[in-house]
Amino acid sequence: MEDFDGWMSEFQVNWRHEHISTQEWGWWGDKQREWILPLVLWEQTLWSGIQTGKRYPLAKYLSANHVKKHEGVHNLKSSWTHCANLYFPFGQTENGRHLAAEFLKANISSNVDSVDAIELEYAEDGELHPSVLLGELGGSKGAGQTSPDIGILVNHQRGLVLAENKLVEHSFYPCSAHWGKYASRPKNPNPRRCDSPLAGLNANTECHQVAWGRKYWEHLAPVADQDALAKLRCCPAERAGYQLMRQQALAEGIANSGKYDFVISCVAMDSRNETLLTCLKSTGIADLHDWGKLFNGKAQFRVWDHQQWVTWVEEHDGEGEWGDWLEYVTSRYGYR
Repeated sequence: MEDFDGWMSEFQVNWRHEHISTQEWGWWGDKQREWILPLVLWEQTLWSGIQTGKRYPLAKYLSANHVKKHEGVHNLKSSWTHCANLYFPFGQTENGRHLAAEFLKANISSNVDSVDAIELEYAEDGELHPSVLLGELGGSKGAGQTSPDIGILVNHQRGLVLAENKLVEHSFYPCSAHWGKYASRPKNPNPRRCDSPLAGLNANTECHQVAWGRKYWEHLAPVADQDALAKLRCCPAERAGYQLMRQQALAEGIANSGKYDFVISCVAMDSRNETLLTCLKSTGIADLHDWGKLFNGKAQFRVWDHQQWVTWVEEHDGEGEWGDWLEYVTSRYGYR
């Protein structure tokens, strides 16, 4: 879909007229938008089953696990809220975890046999915490550090699937150190270095993230496919792949620790979002699925569509446990 973001804006406006208790427009910064609710009503963007006082209250989970919800949770197009609606509930029941395990086995890796937990804003502790592994100091789950939207522990916690969840986003964002202007951080003295696709292989002199104490290329340079990188137009993180690089580095670092038998870095996206699928073209990567070809490390890379997941639940929910959830996500996001 050429203008998926615009289409989803209109779709959410129509949805709110039928399902939200107020038609008052909410604020984002200094602007009001019809697809944004007043912040105090943010839980009305959630499936009823994860609202406070219901079966699997999301707010209680966030508090217990010290997870910071995103600032835009009152935006009906929020990919963070979308993630909570589509995936969080399935970590709460045995049937839900079984459905998730079978989906991952069929679509992501045949190594997956069971799902133990589905966590939001996933972060390891100790030596594998992003502050240590990636040098991302001062962050927390959901803010200021690489915490994948979804962390799925599988095979009696012997495997790990990490996923960045996207809805209407146009890209995975440009590198913060390329042109970034932060009063608390040194300015990049030569942003043109980033135009070299092989800059990360000499990160100590060519990557400004190193000056900020970030360790992404410590994990990725040893496993980079130099021939694949050389064909790019710039560093893979410079223009639209920053989040992908950070998550790939996190996954590779965790995989090399030996804690897990396998680690997979994933993107979960809407199949209608063609802009996101091709956002790396200016970097020299025609399709998102090709990101994984840049690195030959222990951490694999996979992509799945939200539509695949919803269809899987619809076709395999033999007990009928997720009927009301299916009705909700169908009407909420147009997944039918």
